[in-house]
Amino acid sequence: MSIGAIIFLIILGIVLLLVEFLIIPGITIAGIGGFLCIGAGIFAAYYGHGVQVGNITLLSTLGAIVLTIALVLKSRTWKKVMLGSNINGIIGDVKHDVAFKVGDHGKTITRLAPIGKAMINDKMVEAKSMTGFIDENTEIKIVKIQNTNVVVKPLNY
Repeated sequence: MSIGAIIFLIILGIVLLLVEFLIIPGITIAGIGGFLCIGAGIFAAYYGHGVQVGNITLLSTLGAIVLTIALVLKSRTWKKVMLGSNINGIIGDVKHDVAFKVGDHGKTITRLAPIGKAMINDKMVEAKSMTGFIDENTEIKIVKIQNTNVVVKPLNY
């Protein structure tokens, strides 16, 4: 096998491995084919051109793989590919909202199973049932206030 064919096999193997790692991850034909092409290229260099050329091919292939991985894993490469948006959402903290206090009454909007929506002091809030399930349109009372929700129980409980 000629040196050109050996180089082609090794480059094809590296490209197939890149496709495997970056585009279609998992154990697929591309990954297996990449390893087979690289192995066939190195074997052909040893078999057809002797130990010295085989060793040079092996070391060159390892160097090319390391260089390719280094170039692919640079952060600038990924910034061109990845989504560049930020999420700036926050979760409201009910504990600091002065509109709610322990003992306030309200009514469930949705079924609390065990979390749902309730209307307390003319504000809709995420409520958590202390006793299990509470049907909608049930009168409730605030028992405890946690960070992001209000713990309630039915008035007739």
